[in-house]
Amino acid sequence: MSVNKKILFSLGAMSAVVSACTADKQETSPNIILFMVDDMGWQDCSVEFWNQRTHYNEVFETPNMEHLAAMGKMFTQAYASSISSPSRCSLLTGANAARHRVTNWTLEKDKTTDAKSASLILPEWNVNGICQVAGINKTYQATTFVQILKDNGYHTIHCGKAHFGAIDTPGENPIHLGFEVNIAGHAAGGPASYLGETAYGNTPDGTHQSLFAIPGLEKYHGTDTFLTEALTIEALDALDKAKEYGQPFFLYMAHYAIHVPINKDMRFYQKYVDKGLSEKEAAYAALIEGMDKSLGDIMKWLEDNDEMDNTVILFMSDNGGLSCSSYWRDGELHTQNYPLNSGKGSAYEGGIREPMIVAWSGHVPPNTRCDEYVIIEDFFPTILEIAGIDDYRTIQPVDGKSFVPLMLDAGKNISKGRCLYWNCPNLWDGSGPGIGPTCSIRKDDWKMIYYYETGKKELFNIKDDISEQYDLSADNPHIVNKLSKKIGHFMRKVDAQRPSFVTTGEPCPWPDEL
Repeated sequence: MSVNKKILFSLGAMSAVVSACTADKQETSPNIILFMVDDMGWQDCSVEFWNQRTHYNEVFETPNMEHLAAMGKMFTQAYASSISSPSRCSLLTGANAARHRVTNWTLEKDKTTDAKSASLILPEWNVNGICQVAGINKTYQATTFVQILKDNGYHTIHCGKAHFGAIDTPGENPIHLGFEVNIAGHAAGGPASYLGETAYGNTPDGTHQSLFAIPGLEKYHGTDTFLTEALTIEALDALDKAKEYGQPFFLYMAHYAIHVPINKDMRFYQKYVDKGLSEKEAAYAALIEGMDKSLGDIMKWLEDNDEMDNTVILFMSDNGGLSCSSYWRDGELHTQNYPLNSGKGSAYEGGIREPMIVAWSGHVPPNTRCDEYVIIEDFFPTILEIAGIDDYRTIQPVDGKSFVPLMLDAGKNISKGRCLYWNCPNLWDGSGPGIGPTCSIRKDDWKMIYYYETGKKELFNIKDDISEQYDLSADNPHIVNKLSKKIGHFMRKVDAQRPSFVTTGEPCPWPDEL
């Protein structure tokens, strides 16, 4: 891979090369499906990502995730950002969130979604998301891996949640980011409703339309088709079409599930009530199983169409499970990420550690586990390597590293000594432990969280203390200092943002400045 920070990736200059190699790539490049779930916590399934089964593994039923794990490899330490848009923008661009500066969730043009702070001035982050062209205010211009796939002969399909750019900016439409087909993807990061009976939040005359109303599924309005099922039906139709084209395809199956609202998927709801779950818990479990059914339906399509052996399936979530009290007002499910601490929006493991599985027949050893850590921006170079594309240019630097060697058992300990970084100089509109303006670093077994407002540093040994209950900073000042220097250097290198103090107007110190 070559990265050019100054020169725009020229489609014209590459066209001859693309034309010459497309035929060969169609014969050798596998199909790729990235199955992305929204707000799915590490324990929101019946698959054991920890070293023991938990209560939640027993409650939730995800037989198709179990089947996928048996076919391939579970990644037990897969990370993303703690909020949707930062993760999804890192996914498409390969850039760390500190670099692309989309550090909170996006929606309306030029409008921040930050909660208010009495003591901090929050930075002017890229509230309009990412885009493919220069000159758009408060955006990060990038070449997406999807565009590169498309330029190299892949048919590219987007289905479900996008959340890459704000309303009325180029990034709101996945078509601008390299997808040839866009099903129901727009600027919003969640559905107004999962219910076909309520037209997924659309009003009959279009007046007072919710910004979260799902577009493009009019044929299901007024029916009892749950949103997860409608998206799956549309995705399967798109795959039927893709098969006719004779090209390798990339399907980004990005479900709105299991994001709020917790509507009842009646196909599965009653079975969880019968298990003794409360109404809200049963609805949540039904959302999860509906998502899992979609995975099974797509896998069945691959089997029925003789495409399974030539298809890579990657399963991932965009951030940790929702657990904050502002959403679970009655307190239910507030610990559904156990043994991880906290949830969505938090710098703790519950906010950033995700369920991840990769299956590729004949390449990824079946029924295996990988305990080395990876992060969301790693999907960019990984997917391009899977596709056999190693000569490409991007506008932006790519921070991600390919985890293909981990998939294939071709490399051991490649994460040893590697630093992972997070920067959230924002105030997410939820509440809970570890939520607030922070930056964090993970290096080997150590993880340090730095709180911009107070200057507090917490140090955890994740291997020994997965629940982050024991702050070891006072006992290990040398490790704190080393990690502070690492993260301080990285944040300056990528020109990361930080909040400032209301009282002085001065920026909060970087971790190595204290």
